[in-house]
Amino acid sequence: MNQLQTKPYSHRLQVEFRTLSKICKKLYYKYAPSRLTHRRNASLVKVPDYEIIALLVWQAEEGISSQRRFARCWGLCGLSRSRFNRRARALLGITAQIVNDLNSRVDLSDQYMIIDSLPMPLCQPSETAELRCLKEHYNSTKKFYYYGFKGHFAVSQGGYVLGCVITKASIHDAKEAEELILSTRPEGHFILGDEGYIGKRLHDALKIDGYILWTPYRKNMKGAKQPNKRELMAIRRIIESVFSVLKYYGIENILARNVDGFQQTVEIIVLTYNISYILQRYGFSFFN
Repeated sequence: MNQLQTKPYSHRLQVEFRTLSKICKKLYYKYAPSRLTHRRNASLVKVPDYEIIALLVWQAEEGISSQRRFARCWGLCGLSRSRFNRRARALLGITAQIVNDLNSRVDLSDQYMIIDSLPMPLCQPSETAELRCLKEHYNSTKKFYYYGFKGHFAVSQGGYVLGCVITKASIHDAKEAEELILSTRPEGHFILGDEGYIGKRLHDALKIDGYILWTPYRKNMKGAKQPNKRELMAIRRIIESVFSVLKYYGIENILARNVDGFQQTVEIIVLTYNISYILQRYGFSFFN
């Protein structure tokens, strides 16, 4: 189990829990604020904070969206489910700091950046009830209605998740693309997107910031003087492989009951994916 089994663009985490716990321990003590690491009786807790993070990562890796089911399978190391949830909420934000720092340490300077979005349903429409807090939206790609959000992702050419922005499902991809790219600040300046990012305004805005956005031509577009490049089309499809792994981790089936729980689940899923990517590409020594 300690031997990493690498598959192209898969990046499934395949290590023992004790190895994962060591990685989370190193990351926790590097980024956790002193209010957590030096709180009263911190050394006396039954389950250290870094093991809470490791358990959350392990839950994502196992593809278990229900924490009740995960508690039955794992036992949460002797903690009650409510106690585990309170401990996990106290760690909100640390995982985002870890992801941001890992991004700065992974060398992706010679790679394209790929952007795309995917629906993040909270539930499907019901004939007997409606959600007053959310509006029903239609996903044209998958051809279904849902209540929930939309995740805008940026990944590298090798499949590393560089950034993620969660918006209302009604926000158009092109409208959010500029913020996603500027918040990610990729070292490379060539970005690949699908037809959802076609538009002169977005292309001109990114050009001012030094980025070149490539999108495939539609057959009915006027002025399309060159055919779509197959090499770039193939690279752009890498993000679909990334999405398939994120979906296994539960990115489209988040069972959170509040905003904090939703945010933490997204952060944990991205962290799980990126740790597995780093282990397969650089090995455990990257975290030393």
